[in-house]
Amino acid sequence: MKKSLDIKLVRFYLLVGLVYFILGLMTNVSKYPGHFSESVFNNMWAVSYGMVLNFILFEYAAPFVLKKRTSLLYNIITGFFFLFLFMMLYSYGAYVWRQLGIGVGIYTRLKDYPDLSHELENHMSYSMGSVFFFGIIRHIYNYVKLKQASQQLRIQKQEAELNYLKSQTNPHFLFNTLNNIYSLARDKSDLAPESILRLSKILRYMLYEAGGAYIAIEQELKIISDYIDLEKLRYDESLRINFNHDIEDMKQALPPLLLIPLVENAFKHGVSETRNRPFVDIHLSVNKRQLLFVVKNSSEGSSVGRDVTEHIGLSNLRRQLELLYTDYDLAVQQGDSVFTASLKINLASHV
Repeated sequence: MKKSLDIKLVRFYLLVGLVYFILGLMTNVSKYPGHFSESVFNNMWAVSYGMVLNFILFEYAAPFVLKKRTSLLYNIITGFFFLFLFMMLYSYGAYVWRQLGIGVGIYTRLKDYPDLSHELENHMSYSMGSVFFFGIIRHIYNYVKLKQASQQLRIQKQEAELNYLKSQTNPHFLFNTLNNIYSLARDKSDLAPESILRLSKILRYMLYEAGGAYIAIEQELKIISDYIDLEKLRYDESLRINFNHDIEDMKQALPPLLLIPLVENAFKHGVSETRNRPFVDIHLSVNKRQLLFVVKNSSEGSSVGRDVTEHIGLSNLRRQLELLYTDYDLAVQQGDSVFTASLKINLASHV
């Protein structure tokens, strides 16, 4: 299969060749003072040859030899062939290239060699230095590209998982809300039309305002308030709800619908199962980028010391927090007839 030419890779070799040219120029200037212009052209001529050879070696010859095949013997034979070929190119080829440069007047002879073998040895030494230099930089380049690709893949995977969790949470939230409306309609309650109207407000928010990565905290407060008002329609005056907040900046960014699962959990698995004096206490504070969200609700009976079973809302919330923040804490605790969910987030730790 023909390998297409990667322009970025060509630019990379040109850049590495420039660095190698500067290093060689510094060496030549120190060895041959007073011949700066000659050293410049000599190094340009030599580096151009080495750069092209190294490009062919690392981008075509080496991948061809290392390609997986059914016959290992074929790889060994081609490996020895290319080794011999490039040894000739790095020695005799470099010699011919130097003579060509001298012939056209680009390369200036600054040193005379006693015989051909010494000159070939010098060319081989220079060529091997360029091979090691280009090889090491190429290895670092490949490593950085691999890390970047791995990082990008990890981000894409996390974004896909986060979107999947949101796609689970939103229908789950809507399903529970529809169940509430159904119970009102089944009882032929006069509050059913009002509950549908409040649900339409929530749906409008979910469709048109909660589609982005962030929203202002004041918008999250509004959806929580609308949801509480919708839940109130199901209960009589015996339900006590306290919702207070202390927020220094209402415009601070927050992922949409991040807090609503804790409120929903308080009603679905707390208040709805409480027969005597049901209550929900909600407190939200955001100061110096530190968010604290505490939801307490009545709970039937006592389960002190038992493990708390987390339903889909809390489980999805916990996983979303893992993907969104590096500094957070979500704790749930079952006390004596009281269930407490506490969420702490350092908003500055967003991934």
